[in-house]
Amino acid sequence: MIGLGTYALFWEMSDRVPDPLTLAGAFERTRELGEALFQICDYAPLEGMSDAELRDAARAAREMGVAIELGTKGIHPDRLRRFLEIADIFDARLVRSMLRGPEGSPAPDEAREQLGSVVGAYADAGVTIALETYEQVATRDLVALVGEIDSPALGICLDPANVVARLENPRDCVEQTADLVANVHVKDFAFDRQDGWVGFTYSGAPMGSGLHDYDHLTRIVRPRERGINEIVEHWLPWQGTAPDTVRTEREWTRRTLEHLRRTPK
Repeated sequence: MIGLGTYALFWEMSDRVPDPLTLAGAFERTRELGEALFQICDYAPLEGMSDAELRDAARAAREMGVAIELGTKGIHPDRLRRFLEIADIFDARLVRSMLRGPEGSPAPDEAREQLGSVVGAYADAGVTIALETYEQVATRDLVALVGEIDSPALGICLDPANVVARLENPRDCVEQTADLVANVHVKDFAFDRQDGWVGFTYSGAPMGSGLHDYDHLTRIVRPRERGINEIVEHWLPWQGTAPDTVRTEREWTRRTLEHLRRTPK
């Protein structure tokens, strides 16, 4: 299933624009674009919302016919237990996270212990924890951690753009994680020369124009065949003004959705 994430609406939901899009507005935008899945990922206000406010947001999503996934940072058991409670309110079946969070970056043994203490509750609830590929940890180490815990409620959120920062090849990341992927973040990326030809900027690119071989990812991971959701994101730099940035963000979203809809199953 194709969906949008908060990073696809990053600027439009931010305080850099005069009238930021609300969470309910993001659900509505998702439906306007013809999709029915939204991932609330790294959305800071979520953790400050009361249960009543969360229920109101969940009700809005259900009334619009939008399924919800969640995303946070860190694997401290208290954090993951709280997000399991939030997942229950939203009927969410997936919580994306990463090893490093506000509580710190656990060593491998600590990470196994922390995840092991909560993964059973996630399995009982039918919710999956998807740990994202990041520059913070080598892909092989993330694969080893998930493999050692060996739970159907623990997988990998594949975002090969992130691992370039630790000099990993995105295609290698795809191939190493393929069997364990539970969620895919979809964005293109590229290097651009800085002014004066002094160095490069590594940033987002309109889908299909950058370095991401998404056809390779779909061949190896087979997300449609395996029922793995594909969540649209962007790394869009600020475009100088709020109207230009929002306009470009919307165009990148439209282009990415069109690309995904053309991708063979």
